[in-house]
Parts: sequence; C-alpha cells; structure tokens
Amino acid sequence: MTTAPLIANDRARRLFLQRHALADPPAGPGKGSDLCDLITRLGFVQVDSINTVARAHDMILYARRPAYRAKNLFAPLEKHRQLFEHWTHDASVIPVQYFPHWQLRFDRDRERLRKQWQSWRREGFAEKLDDVVKHISDSGPVCSAEVGADEARSSGGWWDWHPSKTALEYLWRTGTLSVTRREGFRKYYDLTERVIPNDFATTRYDPQETIDWACSAALDRLGFAKSGEIAAFWALITPAEAKEWCARALAERRVIEVDIAASDGSAPRRSFAWSETVDEDGPVAPNRIRVLSPFDPALRDRKRAERLFNFHYRIEVFVPEPKRIYGYYVFPLLEGDTLIGRIDMKCDRAAGDLNVKAFWPEAGVKMGSGRVKRLETELDRVARFAGVGEVIYAKDWLRGAVPR
Repeated sequence: MTTAPLIANDRARRLFLQRHALADPPAGPGKGSDLCDLITRLGFVQVDSINTVARAHDMILYARRPAYRAKNLFAPLEKHRQLFEHWTHDASVIPVQYFPHWQLRFDRDRERLRKQWQSWRREGFAEKLDDVVKHISDSGPVCSAEVGADEARSSGGWWDWHPSKTALEYLWRTGTLSVTRREGFRKYYDLTERVIPNDFATTRYDPQETIDWACSAALDRLGFAKSGEIAAFWALITPAEAKEWCARALAERRVIEVDIAASDGSAPRRSFAWSETVDEDGPVAPNRIRVLSPFDPALRDRKRAERLFNFHYRIEVFVPEPKRIYGYYVFPLLEGDTLIGRIDMKCDRAAGDLNVKAFWPEAGVKMGSGRVKRLETELDRVARFAGVGEVIYAKDWLRGAVPR
C-alpha cells in the first residue's frame, strides 16, 4: 500500500465532531432558520419512536441547541415545508431541497419493494394502490387506521400490515405520497404534490448527478470515509456506485487518500478525504457534558465510534451465557472530544421526575466531585428539556467502569 498523510486520532476526533456540529459551543435559538441550517449541516436527523426521555430526533437537536424544544420542529416540517420526512438508513427528517435526489430511491424501490412485499406482507396490497390514491385525492390526508376498513386486522404485531396499510407505505416509499404530519407518532399521508413545494416535487436529476451529489455531500459531512461509509450515509446509492465515484475522484485528484489513526493504537485506516482536510485542525470541543441519543449521527456507525473514540456502545459478557452489561437503551455522554460513559435513565411523566438508574464511566474516566457536579447540572437541564421536574437518583447510580 502506498503511503498517505496520517491524521492523528485527536485531530480526527476534532474534525469529525466539527462536521457533526458537536465541536461548537452548544448555543443558538434552535428554531426557525437556525434549526433548518443545523439539520442541513447534519444532512438529516433520524426519527425514532422510543421516548424514554425524549424522542431521538429531539435529543439529537437538543445536544447541539439546548434552547431547542420539540415544538420547534413543527413550523419547518409541517407548516413551511422546509423539511420532509423520508428514508435514509431509517426514517429521517431531511431538508426539502434534497427531495429531487430521492427520485432515484423512488425509482429503484418501485420494483424492489413490490417484489419483496408480495412475499413479506399479506397478499393484495398491489390491488389497493389505486384505491388508496383515489381516497386521499378525494378526501385528504389519512393514516393507516383510516384505510382498508373492510380488511381484517391481525394481532400478529407491528409488521403484520393489512393490505391498505402496506399500500400506504409503498406509495410513500416510492414517492406518490408524502408524510404531511404526525399526530403522536402516527403518520398522516397526502399526495406528494400537496406536501412538497412544486419546485422540488417536479425537479428530476440524472441518476449520475444524484450519485455525484450523494458522495460529495456525504464526504462533506463525514470529513473522511471509506467508500462503503459514503454509500451508507444517505443510503441512496449502492456501495459499488460509491466505490466507482471514489476511484474516479481520486484519479481526477478531487479527493486524496489519508490514514486515520485509531484510538486504541491499532493500524490506521485508509480513507478518502478532500485535499484541504489534511491541513485542517478542528476546534477544541467545549468541555460541557452532553447527553447524546443512541441514534446520534456521530454514533450511528458503532464500528466507527469504536475506532475514533474507543467507545463500545454495547459490551457483552458470555459467561455463563451472553448478556448485555448495560441496558438496551442507554445514553452516551460526551465531554469535549471524549465519550466519558453512558447513563441509564427514564422519565416518569406521571410523577414528573427523571429517574437515573445508573451511570457507568468509561475506563480511565475519574468521577471526581467537579465532574459529578457538571453531570448533575446537565441532567437538570435534560429534565427541563423533557418537561419534568426533579431528577431522582437511584441509591447506587454512580457505578464503576466495566472492564472490556
């Protein structure tokens, strides 16, 4: 392998956190244009239904804008249509100016999902497509509970969809419908032309233009990446397409290869980056402790988090049988450019409390009185953000680090 510039681990962390808006001071109004600019900078924000403290998208935005509140997302998403909801690696809120690039996904999913869902879902959804479109065209937005009234509902779980529900999801995933609003966490669908502003709904790009955009925009937001990571960022294009783009961009000297030093001293990882990245030195991240969502874009790729931060989200023991040491859903804590531990906590909304069950510091992180006080101060802020009052600590909440 040829030699390449080496980016030391501490500098790689700073660059990575800067790209993910976690190296900035946690300040700003967290609404209006500031909120839209933040989401555009991140690229998208994953939406998730888990609400132990707050929903994932709200936690992601709060970590960067402590003034943010869940209600702030309503205006840009549902009123002004500056954002739209669709699929990246999962359901996400995305800047509406990127909607034309999702036409490539719509085109590719049209046949792929039809074939998959004919075997994965109950029979008959394809026959419901025209009926569902006509119903929405005539009567306005609907949720899944409002279509297919004559179809049997099963108790077989979330994924046992009745045919008209499957048709709704298929029409959304392939671009005919768009999510116009959510009530609670239930999606309401309308015709795309009644949700997405016309300039974006009718614009189409050549597939190669979308591939070029997806790769460039992903590299902008990652700072450095292998081709597979570039493909996975938006999940719009194939790994082969990203690999071909990287090879072409390297040959044209638009990108360079760099070696990224690992946090554990293992062999550096060869990646692609813009040439100017070699000379960048990201800002020192603020020392304030921040609670991150497990779905935070900086942590979504668990393997990358291990390489960059030596942070293993889930640690298992295998004696006498495999089990997680930590709970299924714990919140990582960031201090400066270091992930210092994880916390198990949950809101009791009836009592109006935030209950802290346990905090486990990472190996080598000392929980002196000053750091404990900063953590408690941040948890007070999180409680206010979540709309509850007092923070209640379990008797043995401050645990020791678990050796790997």
